[in-house]
Amino acid sequence: MILNYNSAQALRAFLEQEHLGMQKKFGQNFLINPQIRNDLVQALDAPCESEVWEIGPGLGAMTDLLLKKGLIVKAFEIDNGFIRVLKDLFSDNKNFTLVEGDAMKTWSAHLPAGKYLFGNLPYNIAAALLADFIEKGNIFSRIVVTVQREVALRMAARAGSPDYSSFSVLCASAYKVKPLTVIHRDSFYPQPNVESMAVLLEKKEACGYPAVFYPLLRALFSSRRKTIKNNLLTFLSSRFNRQAQGICADILSQNNLNGSERAERLELEAFLSLAKSIDNMRI
Repeated sequence: MILNYNSAQALRAFLEQEHLGMQKKFGQNFLINPQIRNDLVQALDAPCESEVWEIGPGLGAMTDLLLKKGLIVKAFEIDNGFIRVLKDLFSDNKNFTLVEGDAMKTWSAHLPAGKYLFGNLPYNIAAALLADFIEKGNIFSRIVVTVQREVALRMAARAGSPDYSSFSVLCASAYKVKPLTVIHRDSFYPQPNVESMAVLLEKKEACGYPAVFYPLLRALFSSRRKTIKNNLLTFLSSRFNRQAQGICADILSQNNLNGSERAERLELEAFLSLAKSIDNMRI
């Protein structure tokens, strides 16, 4: 089986020949620009024989490049038709392993993960999947992924910017985030309705986040119009009941906050400090 990954016409003909359909719910868009594919693999900068998790390999355009680089690829694919094609193409390669099913549901059964993550992530799960990895402690040394441009901007956003969110802080808690390049719609088949962006994430040194950090982060951003004090009080009330008012005042004081601040103005260090204050409570 030989595929021309650079031609929309050739891919369309192949899909028709194999009776394969594109499923919108899976966010399937093939990257047909060979230069960008090569650039992304180069950006991953994974040494030969490193294990790479690839999410959403599709028909294997990027998989082929990774394997030719001498990398050990564990590919996660949900589409049954594409699974059949991937098996035909790569099952004889000892460096290729295929995990069938929804990556959101299957990845945790394949730990420990390799040091590298790569993929043209399905738009509908990109943020949720990356967040799941981080919150569950599956931190890769290096990640190169393609996501919707708006998601990439959120990943890299700094405090006070319009794109800053709990997801921005979550990414910053584990990685240095660097947008690589905007990938225009005509680089894909079929063309998506939005622009894409490739993003590089490099692992930071672990600094030890208490378990309360992640739920606290979500709570403080849950109502963006509310102040830190109001969101924090709601969060604490679910844990400390009637003592929440006093605890809230103490925690704000410990962190030199007056309570009128809003979450989108706080840096990562402020959220970590708040989480540590709550974690140190002995109530």
